[in-house]
Amino acid sequence: MGARILVAEDDHKQAELVRRYLEREGHGVFVVRDGRSALDEARRRSPDLLILDVMMPRVDGLDVCRILRSETDVPIIMLTARSTEDDLLLGLDLGADDYITKPYSPRELVARVRTVLRRSGRFSAEGELPYRIGELQVDTVRHEVRLGERRVEVTPAEFKILECLAASPGRAFSRQYLLEQAFGFEHYVLDRTVDVHVMNLRRKIEPDPAAPTYVQTVYGVGYRMADTVGDDAQSAERMEASDAT
Repeated sequence: MGARILVAEDDHKQAELVRRYLEREGHGVFVVRDGRSALDEARRRSPDLLILDVMMPRVDGLDVCRILRSETDVPIIMLTARSTEDDLLLGLDLGADDYITKPYSPRELVARVRTVLRRSGRFSAEGELPYRIGELQVDTVRHEVRLGERRVEVTPAEFKILECLAASPGRAFSRQYLLEQAFGFEHYVLDRTVDVHVMNLRRKIEPDPAAPTYVQTVYGVGYRMADTVGDDAQSAERMEASDAT
């Protein structure tokens, strides 16, 4: 069961795109167009997370954030066209949990939503959703990896690497960072070790390990998880193309 997410965005096309992406993740989404309605709906529905545009009619997003933060600990992700450091710090000082500058990828927003929901602790272990990219699912509750209906056997180190990558699709991680996630700071291991684990993961989850579609190499940096794969990628392209028309 997904989260209940309130989206406060006065741009109709942007709000619809965000709604569709989040619903594809299994969340229940409610959309409002102004700050006054955001306050009313947040109080009425008690959402698990609020996505809040800064520039809105009636009451702006910063005031909505300030008011709600005095009443509730609901996680808040701010959306803004403002890109200065002062604006970002102001939003965080008012109590926002994350801050995304426009224009942004809806897939990036979905990844941020996953991270904020898990970090907030509002979902018990039983309520957490698996990370899903295409047919690949990484279930942190059951400590289980599935490819479609098939369960994939992975080692603890492979699971840690896969969990880190799947939590932030599209983000590049250095080999050193992935090693720290898999083995901790107290162990000394070579960077080459992560390459071996990734090679073994690809053998287990990739349709063609020689041309990986899930775990991608970022040359000179390390690895990243594809943000969409197969049918999901085609669907995302259609959704974004439709929004652009």
